[in-house]
Amino acid sequence: MLHVVNVLGRLLAVFSLTYLAPIACSLIFHDGMLWHFIDGMAISAAGGILLYVGTRRHYRELKPRDGFLLVTLSWMLMSAIAAVPLMLSYDSMSFTDAFFETMSGLTTTGATVMTGLDHAPQSVNLWRHLLNWIGGMGIIVFAVAILPLLGVGGMQLYKAEAPGPMKDGKLTARIADTAKALYLVYFGITVICVLSLRVAGMDWFDALCHAFAAMGLGGLSTRDASVGAFDSPWIEGVLSFFMLVAAMNFATHFLAFRGRSLRVYAQDFEARGVLIACIGSSVLLAAYLVEQGTYASYWTALRHVSFNLISIATDCGFVSTDYAQWPLFVPLWMLFLSSITASSGSTGGGIKMVRTLILIGQARRDMLKLIHPNAVRPLKVGTTCVSDTVAQSVLGFIFLYFMSIVLLTFVLLLSGLDFMSSFTAIIAMINNAGPGLGVVGPAGNYQGLSDFQTWVCSFAMLLGRLEVMSILIIFTPGFWRK
Repeated sequence: MLHVVNVLGRLLAVFSLTYLAPIACSLIFHDGMLWHFIDGMAISAAGGILLYVGTRRHYRELKPRDGFLLVTLSWMLMSAIAAVPLMLSYDSMSFTDAFFETMSGLTTTGATVMTGLDHAPQSVNLWRHLLNWIGGMGIIVFAVAILPLLGVGGMQLYKAEAPGPMKDGKLTARIADTAKALYLVYFGITVICVLSLRVAGMDWFDALCHAFAAMGLGGLSTRDASVGAFDSPWIEGVLSFFMLVAAMNFATHFLAFRGRSLRVYAQDFEARGVLIACIGSSVLLAAYLVEQGTYASYWTALRHVSFNLISIATDCGFVSTDYAQWPLFVPLWMLFLSSITASSGSTGGGIKMVRTLILIGQARRDMLKLIHPNAVRPLKVGTTCVSDTVAQSVLGFIFLYFMSIVLLTFVLLLSGLDFMSSFTAIIAMINNAGPGLGVVGPAGNYQGLSDFQTWVCSFAMLLGRLEVMSILIIFTPGFWRK
């Protein structure tokens, strides 16, 4: 345990450096938040150094079991420390609300309890969006570089021997080099997104913040009305494109960059699934809204449906209009897509497209065996053969995923929240998608929840971001046995 604390101390010390961005922002804009962020940086740095110094004699090589504990503790502790500047900046903000806000940022959920964002200090808005970007970058490395070593549900597809868009080898020779390569791609695409949003009409500050949120698929905004405040089809178009980019496997982006070829996208079965789900649903639902009389023009319907559907399906959480006023089928379909659309190795949440495709393949194979019991048919996803071990692991993950949704929905119902708000809030939290329906819909936020309900939602965010098993395994007796 002490060696885990040692690594946690190092992570906290490194995390303290992220405060330099809001500190610089406060100095530039003179928004009065300077010392609040300096205090947060000091707490993070001092806590990290103390943990490291106090346990450095006990450090040893981490085992897979240590990884589960370390990841969970680091996300919880970083969220708690990141909440300090928010509590210092707003006297009325409790630790519960501040923790929810920073957990939402780091898990790239995009749910918020804050109002008055249009007039919030620039450094506070930058901090919230920087957490989105850090969380997205962190989960890429966690998914592509760490989870395969820990053998978490279905991610074994991304081991070194996986064929398809991953070729026949690792991205780079070592995990550290893989992380650097992914950071480089992530940073480069973010820069392009900032420049594109500036050309589309945003000022530099809004462009930076919304690029952070789009690439991290975090969905936080500098406006209470989110992207709807800009009322610009150009901005919506740019954000839609980069949300789709962020929902694809960043390993594929790296391979495309390294090979100077777009062919790898055609070979990526998940990328095809993301595009088919989002574009196909947008085209059909726009026609449905016109038929229902929600919009008179198909192109107006397509504009609003495509942006909001891509945002929710990719688990980003930007909104441009109150889609809760649309026929119920449409927002519920959007929330359904949030469960399955994002690729593994992306900044999105949910089940992931690869698991969805594995389940479809498994179901087709089982139906074939009902007709031809002696048939031998390998389970394939694209050109990748999937082992029975991986398929069983995926089935286990799906069971825990849906049971978590059911149980946490019942917990919110017991706390007094209505069914629609409870169910959609948990769906949105565990998929890291942001807004739900009811009192937590796109026209409102999570400010009206009780402290207990807020903590349940915070737990659901972390549960979804760390892919359920990584947290639930800590609560099993076998985890703590030597």
